[in-house]
Amino acid sequence: MLDQSSSRVDDVRLQSFSVAYDYPVVFTQGAFGQDNRCLADVLTRREAGKRHRFAVFVDDRVISSNPDLTGQIAAYAKAHAGHAELIGVPVAVAGGEASKNDPEVVPRLLSQLSELAIDRHSYAIAIGGGAVLDAVGYAASIFHRGVRHVRFPTTVLAQCDSGVGVKNAVNSRGLKNLIGTFSPPWAIINDSDFLETLPPREKRAGMAEAVKVALIRDHDFFLWLEDNAVALARFSPPHLNRLIKSSAELHMRQIGAGGDPFESGSARPLDFGHWSAHKLEQLTKNAISHGEAVGIGVALDARYSVISGLLAKREDERILRLLKQLGFVLWHDALKQTDSQGRLSLLQGLADFREHLGGELTITQLAGIGRGIEVHAMNPALIGDSIAWLAEQA
Repeated sequence: MLDQSSSRVDDVRLQSFSVAYDYPVVFTQGAFGQDNRCLADVLTRREAGKRHRFAVFVDDRVISSNPDLTGQIAAYAKAHAGHAELIGVPVAVAGGEASKNDPEVVPRLLSQLSELAIDRHSYAIAIGGGAVLDAVGYAASIFHRGVRHVRFPTTVLAQCDSGVGVKNAVNSRGLKNLIGTFSPPWAIINDSDFLETLPPREKRAGMAEAVKVALIRDHDFFLWLEDNAVALARFSPPHLNRLIKSSAELHMRQIGAGGDPFESGSARPLDFGHWSAHKLEQLTKNAISHGEAVGIGVALDARYSVISGLLAKREDERILRLLKQLGFVLWHDALKQTDSQGRLSLLQGLADFREHLGGELTITQLAGIGRGIEVHAMNPALIGDSIAWLAEQA
């Protein structure tokens, strides 16, 4: 490379290598039953003859709902002692989005990983909802520059969406997921038993991500959701399991074949409805959950897609009808909150969304049921009209 000011020629060497990632996503029932080999097989999948040390971190809400869980984990380790060694006792971690706002959570997790002497050949297993998986996953990814991490998502939302991905994060400075890493887990085990003890509100909230991914990626899956909305609203286990598996597979397909698994560009192709959802969570101080906010965000962007001319008329009503059949409340007064200049506070979500990745603002909208399209600007007046429409529907 010629520096014209000095006529100096620099010697530049290009370093290039690629890293292949693979991890199993297991769908099972009763993962800690002593005759269930899923976890043992995951721990030994690359080193079959070795005894593997593992530590467990559990969402405190999961422990409350499953008081026998810690004993089951200990019994499982004993039954598979030839392959697995439980280090210490399972560590309780505060669950819920509020825990991602606590600046002490990650330092505490790092201290616990250190006390348990977890190294790069040991495993940090997280059992819980998306917030716990995010926090433990982030701590595991920066401890010793990354230790093996196994996820046990315990909510519908985590099993069908966030828990099967490669992202870990905590909130900071009032912004969602400001601090985090892209770090694929060692494995993911979706155990349907954990869903049985979930309250209805959490079961329902997780369905929003399934509706989202169907709308942007799979027309036939959306038709299935419409046809089975009544059974899903009753939380029929076979239907719920089908929703989770189909949604997880669509998310996995995007991550594996979408060409940008670590979001190095400006797009977040799986985040339809999320620019407003993330801001709503902040504006309501997490009074509405992530899934509930996504339901509202999907409805809002469906209407925007119609009135901006991208999506056929009345398709927004169809989407709204499905969400309502599933039991979603598609309004919160924070939608009409304004700042000191009288501007809709929700609009700051667009700036936050762009800042998270940098580059050009890129938002997914709908060009059809099952077909997402990327846009690079949104009209504030049309957003206001979409909010007004949601208010009328509510």
